[in-house]
Amino acid sequence: MQLGDLRIDPIVDGEGRFKPMMSFRGTSEEDWAPHQDLLDADGLLPFVMGGFLVRYRDRVTLVDLGLGMGRLMGIQGGAFLDNLRALGVAPADVTDVAFTHLHEDHIGWCAVDGTPTFANATYRASAADAHHFLEVDTTSAETRVLQPIADRLVAWEAGEQLAPGLDTLAAPGHTPGSTIIVASSGTQRVMMLGDVVHCPVQLLDDEWGALFDVDPVLARQTRTALARELEVGDALMAGAHFPGLQFGRLIKGEGRRRWVV
Repeated sequence: MQLGDLRIDPIVDGEGRFKPMMSFRGTSEEDWAPHQDLLDADGLLPFVMGGFLVRYRDRVTLVDLGLGMGRLMGIQGGAFLDNLRALGVAPADVTDVAFTHLHEDHIGWCAVDGTPTFANATYRASAADAHHFLEVDTTSAETRVLQPIADRLVAWEAGEQLAPGLDTLAAPGHTPGSTIIVASSGTQRVMMLGDVVHCPVQLLDDEWGALFDVDPVLARQTRTALARELEVGDALMAGAHFPGLQFGRLIKGEGRRRWVV
């Protein structure tokens, strides 16, 4: 996607497919009946792990880094660097890494064998998440993955600009410092939602929760406020697990919202 002088590309690390009722526990076939367009030909929900490449002049930014060489929820990671190179970008070219949050399926490629993968990059995360995963929840898998880059992790405060055309929007609940990264050029906006929303269905119905929210009540409030804001605008958006990491728009219709790619 070209957004003024910014170029945004999805980087897939691994993909899977799940029965929709397993992905959102407590839902039924009846609940999913209005959302068949979000399922594939086999009636399964596609699920991706990966991130986004944002290029602007001499800045090369990665937003999230996928799972790395591991397996989670049946999904095998490992394709991130190959897909990055396919876009003409080597690890040494990356100037900035921005994490929407610090769960393990978003930080997996921060280091390989204890050595930072992106040697010339500044790694960035919200101050709230850095505190949580490096000082509070220090027995987590995330802390172990982050250790090789802990001394070069730069924390941002809510609302801080990361680089020209890239801003942060606090969206807590999934993690304490969960953040939406907003790319903008003129009046155009593209929003990388991280795990504020795992599937577009959560933008269509305020009652749909998600797995792994640290604070489920706050996460729901954040999602609801986001959906109500986006349904009256024209921003493009994608979550970190949307099928194909494809961007779409939320459109306010009669009686319900619609997701359009």
